[in-house]
Amino acid sequence: MNEVVGRHDLLMVTLDTLRYDVAAELAAAGRLANLARMLPGGRWEARHTPGSFTYAAHTAFLAVLPTPQAPGPHPRLFAARFGGSESTASRTWVFDEPDLPSGLARAGYHTACIGGVGFFNKQGALGSVLPGLFAESHWDPGMGVASPTSFEAQIACAERVVAALDPDRRLFLLVNVAALHQPNWFHRPGATAAEGDTRETHAAALEYVDRHLGRLFRAVSSRRPCFAIVTSDHGTAYGEDGYTGHRIGHEVVWTVPYAQFTLYPGDW
Repeated sequence: MNEVVGRHDLLMVTLDTLRYDVAAELAAAGRLANLARMLPGGRWEARHTPGSFTYAAHTAFLAVLPTPQAPGPHPRLFAARFGGSESTASRTWVFDEPDLPSGLARAGYHTACIGGVGFFNKQGALGSVLPGLFAESHWDPGMGVASPTSFEAQIACAERVVAALDPDRRLFLLVNVAALHQPNWFHRPGATAAEGDTRETHAAALEYVDRHLGRLFRAVSSRRPCFAIVTSDHGTAYGEDGYTGHRIGHEVVWTVPYAQFTLYPGDW
C-alpha cells in the first residue's frame, strides 16, 4: 500500500448487509457479470467482520478491515500508528491520524462519502458521525433503503464527485450501498411487500447492484488507476436458528464477502 497511496485513487464499496453465502452462490452460478471480472479467481474471499451492524462495522473499517478466516496475524493494508500492533507490517501504509479519511486527507487526498443506510443520512447527530469524517458527503432519500433505484442514484452522485475534482487531486471515495438492506423485496420481479424480504430477494438485490457496478468502476478509474476494496459490513439472518436481521452473533452475520483489486482507465 505504500506504493499505492499517493499514486492511485482509492475506492471502498460496502455492500451493506450482504451475506457471504449468497454472494458466493451468485458468483459461482455466473450471476455477477461485472464483479466476476474483478474477483480474484472469480471468487469472493470469506472474512470475519469486526462489527455486526453498520455503525460498528464502518467505524472499524476506517481503521481495521474484515479479518481473513485463516489463523493470523494478517498484515493490514493500512493502519493508524499504534504501539504493539502485530498486524502492522513493512508493507502497511501507516498514518498518524485516528481514522483513514483523516490520514488520507493529510496525504493530499480529497475524501468523499456517498451514504446509503440511515447511519449516513445526516438527519441527526448519530447519522452525521460517519459522513463527518469526510471532506465531502452526500445522502438523500433516493439513495436510501426504501428506493428501488438507490444504487443508480449513488452512481450518478459518484460521477459528479469525480467530474468536479481537480484532475491532479487524488480521491478516496466510500460508497455505502443500501440496496441489499431491508426492504429489498422490490428487487425480485413478482415479489410483494406482503411477502416481505427473503434470501431470494436479497440475492436479486445483489444482481441489481452488479448490473450497474461497471458504471461506478468506470467513473472512479477514469483519471488514473484506482485501488478498490469491495466488501460487506455484515450479513443478515432470514430465519436461520430462529433469527431474523442482524446485530447478533450468528455465522450468517459475522462472515462477509471481501475482494480487493485495481481498476485501470479504459477497462470499463
